[in-house]
Amino acid sequence: MLKALTARLKQGFRTMSYPDGEPALPDRFRGRPEVDFSHCSADCAKGHPACPAGALSAADGMPRLDLGRCLFCPDCPAACAHDAVKFTRDHRLAAFSREDLVVGGPAREPKGRPDEPRFRVVRRSLQIRFVSAGDCSACGADVNVLGTVGFDMGRFGIQVVASPRHADALIVTGPVPRNMELALKKTYLAMPAPRIVIAVGACAISGGVYAGNAEVLNGAAAVVPVDLFIPGCPPHPLTILDGLLRLTGRL
Repeated sequence: MLKALTARLKQGFRTMSYPDGEPALPDRFRGRPEVDFSHCSADCAKGHPACPAGALSAADGMPRLDLGRCLFCPDCPAACAHDAVKFTRDHRLAAFSREDLVVGGPAREPKGRPDEPRFRVVRRSLQIRFVSAGDCSACGADVNVLGTVGFDMGRFGIQVVASPRHADALIVTGPVPRNMELALKKTYLAMPAPRIVIAVGACAISGGVYAGNAEVLNGAAAVVPVDLFIPGCPPHPLTILDGLLRLTGRL
């Protein structure tokens, strides 16, 4: 016991100051991209073969980058001769509508939480039920680490609960295989109102690299209505925490 107390005193206060201070991000972190397709050709608008998830597509003859499908890999910047895609260090990626994840210009400030009564319910306390729907465990690991002393999401009144009957929100990760459809639907229906759903990671938003496969449903929205989208593969824990704090109205 004495050794444990001594070690704890040496460690000191370990919880990060975020959101009051600047977040500590790894050197290789790739966040919200800045895109400039003004120099791109018509062929670029058809999508770039370098993208493994098909995140680049065309809209009105112009290229668009879908963050809901993007894996945030370095392939696009490396393959583009015009530097059309540049990843910034902005970790704020969460969006309350699927359309807001499709970008075609400079990086912009993320939109705030919609002013709806059901979101006001979770202003002081957010109880989350987590469902892994065929994920690789990477997104789940970054959700779980938010409960450690370094991030301590409990200081914001955010906790993971064991039963959907105690949950305000449902976090879904993975592309949602067909054999998880019924389980996910039952979990959602077991929750009390307002039944907020959060899709975490490219797979849960769009199917990710598994999109179009006959065995998956291309994300949570195929089974339950999604209120908050947190892109990434996997999203950084601070990206997830930022989305949860926006949901509760703290940011």
